[in-house]
Amino acid sequence: MNASRRNFLKGTAAGAAGTALAGGVLIGGARADAQAARGSGQVAPAAYPFHGAHQAGVLTPGPAGKQRFACVAAFDCVAPSPPELALLMYELTQRAWFLTVGGTPPDLGVGQPPSDSDVLGPTVPADGLTITLSVGSSLFDDRYGLGNRKPLKLTPMSPFPNDFLEPAWLGGDLLLQLCANHPDTVHHAIRDITKHTRGGMQVRWKIEGYASPPRPSGTSRNLLGFKDGTANPTGPLASSLVWVDDPAEPGWARGGSYQVVRLIRMLVEFWDRVSINEQQNMFGRRRDSGAPLDGTREFDTPDYAADPHGYVIPLDSHIRLANPRTEATADQRIVRRSYNYDLGIDENGNLQAGHIFIAYQQDIRRQFETIQKRLINEPLVDYVQPFGGGYFFALPGVRDANDWYGQALLT
Repeated sequence: MNASRRNFLKGTAAGAAGTALAGGVLIGGARADAQAARGSGQVAPAAYPFHGAHQAGVLTPGPAGKQRFACVAAFDCVAPSPPELALLMYELTQRAWFLTVGGTPPDLGVGQPPSDSDVLGPTVPADGLTITLSVGSSLFDDRYGLGNRKPLKLTPMSPFPNDFLEPAWLGGDLLLQLCANHPDTVHHAIRDITKHTRGGMQVRWKIEGYASPPRPSGTSRNLLGFKDGTANPTGPLASSLVWVDDPAEPGWARGGSYQVVRLIRMLVEFWDRVSINEQQNMFGRRRDSGAPLDGTREFDTPDYAADPHGYVIPLDSHIRLANPRTEATADQRIVRRSYNYDLGIDENGNLQAGHIFIAYQQDIRRQFETIQKRLINEPLVDYVQPFGGGYFFALPGVRDANDWYGQALLT
């Protein structure tokens, strides 16, 4: 064990190392992005602050609300002791800080393996990268003595009727959500993180996704061809639905968020044989514009009161079940941050593509599970097959250079 690792385990290294990182990387990353922008004649890639009360990557400012590309990866912790788990969290913090801010990796000399893969070139750009770290309920078993600190509502993911869950794609002690403007940035980040944390965590499952650009405008489309996330809460409403502020929760959890990940295969080849009228009735929206069936524009509000029998927007349509738009269901809404995926073909030669459903909320039971129960046996279930994912808790933000992921939980 080197000196810096020994110092951390004694509880003395976090502040000094964090300050050193801030002195070099912040300036280097900003300069690199500016130089790249001048050289290409384009605006520099976006960067999001790493430090703050909340983690980046949950509520991302901007017209789309998320970056174009993502990777979601679950890990099993193999750290042998609570101090080594704390060290893992510290190292994750340092890597995430560097990668999201950008900069020049150190030169270790020709006799050493390079410090960076160089996938992004000699200087790492920020490229709008956000890294969001969450914990699963399995982290709170008897390995690390955290049982009495578990978030009150964190459980393994509940199976629902019509799910096709596969154990290899379920759960995890830790979950990383990486989102960026380009796919090579996402690849570089997950590769860097796994390299530096191999002794503390091992990949359990991993999937990469992308968000389509607006076609022709408005919200991105999913692989069933419909706009996805039109009614997503934004602004202060989103904040009021996402961040945990329940005084009954452990103090360290305030400012975090419950996260649901559902990996959903879409049977796109069968879907493509369904009439457009039937497709639109299943969703409750027009495929071309995204407008509700009783409207003309994507962001028109459906008037369910004027259509109590579902003659225009069917009562079992997806939008009507998911969000009945009543006073009683207002606090059940969730903030979604979902992506498309393509895994090629299955053993039968069928396209293996679908949806990485990601949602944040204050209370999984009150919000996601209540919505999901309304969706049981909706018409869409013939064309979608949830097969993996899990429930997680997104940690509160890393507040400053002296803080690290989960410090309040682990100390």
